[in-house]
Amino acid sequence: MAYSDKFLAIMAFILKWEGGYVNDPHDPGGETKYGISKKAYPDLDIRNLSNEDIYDIYWRDYWDKTGCEELEWQMAYVIMDTAVNLGVSKANAFKTTATEWKDYLIQRIAHYNKINNTLYIHGWLNRVIDLWCTIKLNEHPLIT
Repeated sequence: MAYSDKFLAIMAFILKWEGGYVNDPHDPGGETKYGISKKAYPDLDIRNLSNEDIYDIYWRDYWDKTGCEELEWQMAYVIMDTAVNLGVSKANAFKTTATEWKDYLIQRIAHYNKINNTLYIHGWLNRVIDLWCTIKLNEHPLIT
């Protein structure tokens, strides 16, 4: 499958944060590989997912379902990363009230605050800060 440059750029960011194979007993998603969870995909062999599998899943089930291809790159970045981190429905819900990418990220931070999860909160906030800086500094590797 041929992916857009915008999709490939955000995937580089997402894969940096999602890491490789993990089976954290504290993670409600259970076994994951690059953010693809056994809970969301119970019939998949998570440990043996290929890069092609991961990109296809993210394109089909996240990118397309949030309409990111039609958005300007900044909003596509925040919506796609939110879909991966919080789910497609939450990402689309934030999209209905945010007028720009900065507003969207503020909603995401407020959502994390409501969850009140001391185990993951620092990582989540660091990810949002990195996303903010990536967009603010126009640091996207494939988009001009």
